[in-house]
Amino acid sequence: MYDYDLLVVGSANADLVIGVERRPAAGETVLGGDLAVHPGGKGANQAVAAARLGARTALLARVGDDAYGRLLLDSQRAAGVDTVGMLVGGAPTGVALITVDPSGDNSIVVSPGANGRLTPVDVRAAGCLFHTSRVVSAQLEIPLETVEEVVRQLPPEARFVLNPSPPRPLPTAVLAACDPLIVNEHEAKVILGEAAVSITSDDPEDWVRLLLAKGPRSVVVTLGAEGALVASSKEVARIPSVPVTAVDTTGAGDSFTAALAWKLGTGASLTEAAAYAARVGAAAVTRRGAQESFPTAEEVESLCCAQPGDNPRTPGRKAGSVPGHDRQGESL
Repeated sequence: MYDYDLLVVGSANADLVIGVERRPAAGETVLGGDLAVHPGGKGANQAVAAARLGARTALLARVGDDAYGRLLLDSQRAAGVDTVGMLVGGAPTGVALITVDPSGDNSIVVSPGANGRLTPVDVRAAGCLFHTSRVVSAQLEIPLETVEEVVRQLPPEARFVLNPSPPRPLPTAVLAACDPLIVNEHEAKVILGEAAVSITSDDPEDWVRLLLAKGPRSVVVTLGAEGALVASSKEVARIPSVPVTAVDTTGAGDSFTAALAWKLGTGASLTEAAAYAARVGAAAVTRRGAQESFPTAEEVESLCCAQPGDNPRTPGRKAGSVPGHDRQGESL
């Protein structure tokens, strides 16, 4: 019997968000709206997203002994996440500086803070969480050596899901454990490294083929308005996007990853899990913020059943062609 459907190992940040008419170019200053502070971080976002959908979720993360740390602890508890793995101290809480333009696209700069002090020792000390979790999810806003230790602590029956964001080259052992590796176009090119030079077309199936050759058991490539592509040795399938009116894409990719990881743990196929996750990500972009925007299972079902042109959270407003995902930042 598993205590948790999903264990998330990752970052917890305070998101400092400013709306702008357009994002500044290099050397340029632009005026923005009022500053808003939200609980965020890719790890914390995934944990809240999964818990809000009904998954029994735990988070292994580190925050500072400060007001932002208390904000993050409170947000996890309010969502129903078990915070037994949340460590306090060692550095100030991580901060993400986010600008959001009128189309909902975002740019993000992260100061890791306490996230950079989540160590392999912390992972080993939390061994009981790994052995009582059906699926383990991680990202790269924590030290890579910590993610490597996560892979070493995985019990044989656990499934490992990795969104390598922000992207960097990955060790062979980490790639081999991924089932799936979830990347957008930019992340795929970084993971592929020199192999990306051999891609001569815009066909994402070329990326998938090369990514699988790197060693992961399965791959999901998210494609913005074109949906997603899922692939393993057994299947290759296109997942269509879900048309909604995008308000803010911050955190959409985190909700996608969390939903996919949870669904895989329930026995869903990769294609089924990705299709569900696309609906979750689409619902998330119809509200501002990251964690505040994550839908419940009932809201996802409402989106699934809505008629074309309807937005389940903004009645009477015509949906656009933008799906619930972006190609960079904390979204798909």
